[in-house]
Amino acid sequence: MSATILVVEDDAIFRELVSTILDNAGYTVATAGDGGQGLRRIQRERFDLVLCDLKMPVRSGLELFRATRGEPAAPLFIFMTAFGRVEEAVAAMKEGAFDFLCKPLRDPASLLDTVARALEQVGLRRMSVSLQQVEQAGLPPEELIFAGRAMEPVRKLVQDVARTQATVLLHGESGTGKELIARMIHLASPRQAAPFVPLNCAAIPENLLESELFGHERGAFTGAVQARRGKFELAQGGTIFLDEVGEMPQLLQAKLLRVLQERVFERLGGTLQIKADVRVVAASNRDLAREVAGKRFREDLFYRLNVFPITLPPLRERLDSVPQLARYFCARFSAASGARRPVGIAPETMALLQRHSWPGNVRELQNVIERGVILSRGEMTPGEIPSELLDGDARGSAGAGVLKQREKQSICQELQKCRGNRRRTAEALGISLRTLQYRLKELGLLVQGDPGGDASAG
Repeated sequence: MSATILVVEDDAIFRELVSTILDNAGYTVATAGDGGQGLRRIQRERFDLVLCDLKMPVRSGLELFRATRGEPAAPLFIFMTAFGRVEEAVAAMKEGAFDFLCKPLRDPASLLDTVARALEQVGLRRMSVSLQQVEQAGLPPEELIFAGRAMEPVRKLVQDVARTQATVLLHGESGTGKELIARMIHLASPRQAAPFVPLNCAAIPENLLESELFGHERGAFTGAVQARRGKFELAQGGTIFLDEVGEMPQLLQAKLLRVLQERVFERLGGTLQIKADVRVVAASNRDLAREVAGKRFREDLFYRLNVFPITLPPLRERLDSVPQLARYFCARFSAASGARRPVGIAPETMALLQRHSWPGNVRELQNVIERGVILSRGEMTPGEIPSELLDGDARGSAGAGVLKQREKQSICQELQKCRGNRRRTAEALGISLRTLQYRLKELGLLVQGDPGGDASAG
């Protein structure tokens, strides 16, 4: 995408000259005839850079600059001024303007050189913001996001579509990581330096969702005391992620369809058309094709969103990823709790984790591990994970009884070798004494009233 530059200048001839030089250099150029028009354009469109005259009617260049400082992703400013007003331009640079140019221009090259230097800084600033977003989001490593054989096709699809501008529709149960995949698509795309803006359509009340999406003008409804940008404006140049798009009311579905078709929208209560230079990634845990058949979702919108569908498998279909995911969450929550070393996972606990069907998917696994880390004192035992993982799946598994019997035999054999010394038995089995005590009790091998760590058992 080429850089977008706004030229704000009340002298029509000079304005046309500057915009022509920039246009011939390959930049996308917009113009405004005074500071008031300039502010309105900045509020409804996204610009990388503003070239602005210092002295203008309605609102001076410096007033325009100051009015934009509180805006998200405010553009850089280069001031253009007559030689006699250089001191004002220097003062503006102290407030954060990038540079200034004297009128009349010395030659086109000096203008283009200054613009190129400014846009280089814009790129560095955006890249810094992008890296901060990744850190703040706490994204796990790529190999973890795509852990498990069932995720290999997903990885390939993400790599293929990321570098395009195609709209993506993610299907998958709650907790399968749809937002993570959306972020991966954004970060691997040409839009990576611009914002990634998520919105959960199911979490916003229906009467507020339109304002959240498209923004509103002052006085558009009771309580709208000032104009406000919506998610589409905040995502300009980047990616908007519409989670649970199947929950969107039909009236808003029609408005979203228009944005996808025409790439323009208006704020609530406004009449000005705003360009939507935004890539859309949508997601749903519903079967949208079935929702279309039931007349609950617009067919034309479904086809606009379903340009490039990706289906995420539930965790029960990629149980081979559970050990890798569980260890990652263990390390993450151990660090967050201030533990001196990460909590480990006992082998029998890991076996239980791999047998569970995980109806809540990766989110459920994350919650289980977080709870276990809080309760654990070094190694996560079966007693530190929810009872349904111990009982529900194990009762329904034909192999669970066999597994338990083998475990009992192994412990008994090791106890005999160690002459009933539990501490040496635990070391031989590669588990903690606490874990061994728990398994002895669970398997009915613990002698009643025997507290000793070295006493005989069984």
